[in-house]
Amino acid sequence: MSDFKIKNMDDFASVSGISRPTISKYFNDADSVRKSTRERIEKALERYDYQPNFYAMNQNRRLTKNVGIVIPYMADPHFAEIARNVENHVIEAGYRPVVLGSQGNPEQEIENLNNLRLLKPAGVLLAPIGRMSDARRIADFCKDVPTVLFDANIEDVGEAFIGMNNNQSIGLIVEYLCRTGEPPAFFEMLTPSNPNALKRRNAYVNSMERLGHTPHLIQVEGEGWDFEEIGFREGSRVIADRMLSTDTVLCSNDRLAIGFLSAAYQHGLRVGLGPSCALRVAGHDDHPFSRYTCPTLTTVSQDYAAISARSAETLFTLIDTEQRASSREVTLYDGKLVMRGSA
Repeated sequence: MSDFKIKNMDDFASVSGISRPTISKYFNDADSVRKSTRERIEKALERYDYQPNFYAMNQNRRLTKNVGIVIPYMADPHFAEIARNVENHVIEAGYRPVVLGSQGNPEQEIENLNNLRLLKPAGVLLAPIGRMSDARRIADFCKDVPTVLFDANIEDVGEAFIGMNNNQSIGLIVEYLCRTGEPPAFFEMLTPSNPNALKRRNAYVNSMERLGHTPHLIQVEGEGWDFEEIGFREGSRVIADRMLSTDTVLCSNDRLAIGFLSAAYQHGLRVGLGPSCALRVAGHDDHPFSRYTCPTLTTVSQDYAAISARSAETLFTLIDTEQRASSREVTLYDGKLVMRGSA
């Protein structure tokens, strides 16, 4: 036994020649390290008679079992679905999920992160509000807490971003609509709340120009997250004022499209394929309600399962290794065309 007195885990790592993250991982779960490494640690423990302060270890943020999950809007079934998937992965990995909604309010988003900080989370999975988010304050939080962004990106913030390839998905449905009928107009909010809306607008314009068509943006008034109401109200106005230069409408998201479908019905316009139909309508996201509209909604599906799994796995790796990523990971998943009755 050595006469050298070990005061803390850093001292033990120094004298044993084993990295502190590996030692920490051993104390958290001895079976999680290789057998040869485990034997080295146990010999060093015996030699230096080191007993870690488990109370202090459990106070360490990196070793708590809390994992924050923050989404933009609790009442939106799209975000509720992806949060449910993420939450399941967190539970299965043995962590305690803390799910919070920002209600579309950037100040509430920061308040949620501040509240999580008090819980000393092992890490956070954040779906940011997006354009309206306070990027600087979120970045400050991410310096202290391992954070993986999903669904919507904020450039250079967090350890990683996992989301949808909007360029591919919008390009996919624009190509389909052009191939099967008149090129689509793009129906969107002038000042969108949806965090991916601006990327989809740009992707639509680029896709139309690439295919040799003139983009037609229909930008309507509306604020907040009542997308169905905005889609219905502004869709009714667009139809009544004969603002459509085409019989095909691509909505920025499925919730706007659901409102637009209702507006078309109110004006006596049949939506779908065939000579008796006046309009084709499509959306984006494969919202849980899109398969139950009348007619059912043509859309592009997001791979909720893959995005959720990769987001959670990326965070767990950061937690387990107790090391920050050397470079920010960006992983984008392609969408899949879902052809239904509306187009």
